[in-house]
Amino acid sequence: MSSPQAPSSETAFDPERFLVVPARTFDDLVVGEVFRAPGRTLTDAHAAAFQTVSADNHPVHYDAEWARRHGHSAPVVHGLQVLAFTAPGATLFPHVIGEVFVRFTELSCTFTGEVHSGDTLYPALTVTALEPAGDGTGVVTTAATVHNQRGELVLSGQHKYLLRR
Repeated sequence: MSSPQAPSSETAFDPERFLVVPARTFDDLVVGEVFRAPGRTLTDAHAAAFQTVSADNHPVHYDAEWARRHGHSAPVVHGLQVLAFTAPGATLFPHVIGEVFVRFTELSCTFTGEVHSGDTLYPALTVTALEPAGDGTGVVTTAATVHNQRGELVLSGQHKYLLRR
């Protein structure tokens, strides 16, 4: 049995080249390109953790009887927690753009349906606009969507990112 050879200087490991996917630039992105995050099922533990972090203690988020008395089928997951599912880092987007990311500049959203513990959420970011700037940067606009396991849109919004070109 032979022992493994140490890599030569030509093939030495380089952490800068250890990429999840080949990095692209602003100019390599395409309108219509979709970056999905894996579907995730929310649990009571997730909702409780977010309630702790956000300090939002409104009973609609944890009191089943209060929620029912006010027209909800169950406690409602915090909207900001649902929005967090659209974080670009939950998708391959930041890996695809590599080192050209400058900053997350803007976001907006509309909550279009209730989310409850036990729902599985499917977030996606779709490139809707690419606006080159004269200073060597460009703005990427994405539509941010979250659907539940029934195919219902529960969040619709927009993100903007500034990238180097």
